[in-house]
Amino acid sequence: MLLYCAGSDINTVEAATEIAFEHHFGVTCDSIGGYVQIPCIERNATGTVKAYDAFLLASSGNHAFQKISLDSVIKVIKSTGDDMSKKYKETSEAGLALSSTKC
Repeated sequence: MLLYCAGSDINTVEAATEIAFEHHFGVTCDSIGGYVQIPCIERNATGTVKAYDAFLLASSGNHAFQKISLDSVIKVIKSTGDDMSKKYKETSEAGLALSSTKC
């Protein structure tokens, strides 16, 4: 979105999207106590840093040299989500949700 607002062409915007997505898929959302604040909101905050890094990388490089397309990344994200156990999808049944200390 930063690149779009800055007037960059659609190819550069797509390159930034691919860069940001490629390093953000496959993470679980094992909410603690049924609340998505931990770790999901924190993950979204780190995602903004990744998005800004993608902005910098895409705006300073030649997107024609990218090895992976946005379409490929989206397909992998879908496949990863399909393969992932449902217990890691906002259920509080696995991962960090099982390791939290009860107060």
